[in-house]
Amino acid sequence: MQLDPKLASSSGAAGAVSESEASSLSDTDVPPLSGSNSSSRQNSIYRHNHCSNQKPLNVSNSHIVNEREQYEAQVVPETKDISLPNHAIDDIKELSIDIGGSLAKLVYLTKDPHNAGGVRLNFYKIETDKIDQFIRFIRSIMDTQFDHYKQTPTIIATGGGAHKYHDKLSSELNCRIQREDEMQCLIIGLDFFIRGIKNEVFYYDEANNKYIEIDQSDEPVGEVSPSVYPYLLVNIGSGVSMIKVTGPNEGNFERVGGSSLGGGTLWGLLSILTDCNSFDEMLEMASTGNNENVDLLVGDIYGMSYNKIGLKSNHIASSMGKVFKEVIDTEKGDLSREERLSRFKQEDIARSLLYAVSYNIGQIAYLQAQRFNLKKIYFAGSYIRNHYQTIRTLSFAINFWSQGEKKAYFLNHEGYLGAMGAFLMRRNDLG
Repeated sequence: MQLDPKLASSSGAAGAVSESEASSLSDTDVPPLSGSNSSSRQNSIYRHNHCSNQKPLNVSNSHIVNEREQYEAQVVPETKDISLPNHAIDDIKELSIDIGGSLAKLVYLTKDPHNAGGVRLNFYKIETDKIDQFIRFIRSIMDTQFDHYKQTPTIIATGGGAHKYHDKLSSELNCRIQREDEMQCLIIGLDFFIRGIKNEVFYYDEANNKYIEIDQSDEPVGEVSPSVYPYLLVNIGSGVSMIKVTGPNEGNFERVGGSSLGGGTLWGLLSILTDCNSFDEMLEMASTGNNENVDLLVGDIYGMSYNKIGLKSNHIASSMGKVFKEVIDTEKGDLSREERLSRFKQEDIARSLLYAVSYNIGQIAYLQAQRFNLKKIYFAGSYIRNHYQTIRTLSFAINFWSQGEKKAYFLNHEGYLGAMGAFLMRRNDLG
């Protein structure tokens, strides 16, 4: 699990939701891990039902590589590798990409340096506006893995960039681009992580402040457990897409909604309002802020809780509501923009806006799940980044609005559903 021990959350919640009421945990409390100890599966070949003549992936004894000593130079990558110890080592000449509005993601196979005869799934991402650097990295992988181009290599591509950069990728990499549908790849990627990879999926246990790993991959990979479906996939990137999935087949998914208020909204606002230069810096800043300094709480309005309608004093009545009130009450119209901003801590603003965006997504997700009577909600996308505060906020929102009837689930490789799904669209007839 990729966790930052410095990240935790405090009181406050958008749309009259509060995290602090659920526990009195401090910002230094780190959730421990709890998970299944079931035995590894044998002879498991992963296949999906979305295309014919696909190249199968042997996931027997597959696992996430957590140990530092299992990496070159003992440097653990931001997104951990997945070991496929029984997949054919000569089948490593393919890769897939997912180019979105903010990030470009890559999935590719390499020989496992610590397991002779086995391979690893590797994961890489970079900002989309650095597309030339992304292409250079792909070129370095191809030069190493593709046996000096004895045949024209194929790159499976999805996302908007698969169309926008098609000609550029094809010409600069001298390859064939196999474009695949973005929504379909998301569903295939999630299905693979749920059913194929041990301890990939987890949820947050608020009462005990821990992550609980679940292992639906104990089911034989060739069979689909009825308990997997139906569910709602909430993919959070620059924007938000919400997809209802009722089964494993090509016609079993439908985009039912979304929101333009997603990661791009938070990144954009904090780029203007703070000195942060990256989303990771923004998340780090938010972890040290106190949203109650800028958010208008129920207690600020009533002086107490409003128990008759279920509102506690530390519930958020208006995100950033104190900012306007303080500026109007104290400013006489002669302060510059910089002087206005200096009245508030950037950390508090970052925390408030993280809550505002996350709780808004959580509430819309709950409403879509309620609309279709879905109990399970999977949150994915590069917005989450295994960030404790974000995971806890989304989890609490779903639990609060559903009164515990629905559950939020997360993944270790949450930003790579599309790229992984594209990888699994490899076909024998295309080399």
